[in-house]
Amino acid sequence: MDRSITDAFPEVQVLEHEPLSKYTNTQTGGPADLLVFPKSVTETKQLVLWAKETDTPLTIIGNASNLIVRDGGIRGLTLILTKMDDIQVNGNQVVAEAGAALIQTTEVAYQAGLTGLEFAAGIPGSIGGAVFMNAGAYDGEISEVLASAEVLTRDGEIKRLDNRELDFGYRHSSVQDHQDVVLSATFKLRAGDANKIRSRMDELNRLRASKQPLEYPSCGSVFKRPTGYFTGKLIHEAGLQGFTVGGAQVSMKHAGFIINVGGATATDYMDVIHHVQATVLKQFGVELETEVRIIGEEK
Repeated sequence: MDRSITDAFPEVQVLEHEPLSKYTNTQTGGPADLLVFPKSVTETKQLVLWAKETDTPLTIIGNASNLIVRDGGIRGLTLILTKMDDIQVNGNQVVAEAGAALIQTTEVAYQAGLTGLEFAAGIPGSIGGAVFMNAGAYDGEISEVLASAEVLTRDGEIKRLDNRELDFGYRHSSVQDHQDVVLSATFKLRAGDANKIRSRMDELNRLRASKQPLEYPSCGSVFKRPTGYFTGKLIHEAGLQGFTVGGAQVSMKHAGFIINVGGATATDYMDVIHHVQATVLKQFGVELETEVRIIGEEK
């Protein structure tokens, strides 16, 4: 155990060499040297500053849904923010901490009779991750409803960035560019009819269940949508559905998903990803860029 971190934070539980496969949605991933689940903004700031002062590599993870951690794991300090999960309603605004589940946040909005977040009802990410990558589904994106986000810089400064400052694009935000840590997000919604909100959420969840392989571990949608094409259609037409390496397989239900059919490793996932990219490029001349965040070291 790294004594310096336990000496600096005697009240904080620090897990050493913890397998990240226990936390990722793919159920794959190597160990984190040091893993902490901070419970507050103050604790997160102190840990970020400790990492800077001790020159310790720092990795921030939300709920590890749209993520592949390579089999060699992550060096230094890893923070998983899922214990920072408070959600509050203030008039037509919903304020959610970074570790709160996006799905739960949509439920809170519904309970408050607020509309605008229905598109996210089935997205299995955290608030921090949703802001980080401008998550979206069914013609909706976080950028359309986010008023501002509170972020922590790697220098320990807390800032509030408005929608414009977040420089949203397709699966992009300025948080990626500056490696800021999302602490919370404020959504500006509208008063709506609770029955209509519930109906739309249920409709999208039924649609998601009918089209996506939710019964298997996966990292969600693997590739970004290339301009002028549909990713799943390209992969399907390339004859890649069912392609398997080890325990990782291109889903027969939705070609844009790679599922863990049992015992998959992150290396299996990466081998499938690279094969899909190479095949689609060869057959159609289209380069598929990964949407999933890929971090960590090779084994």
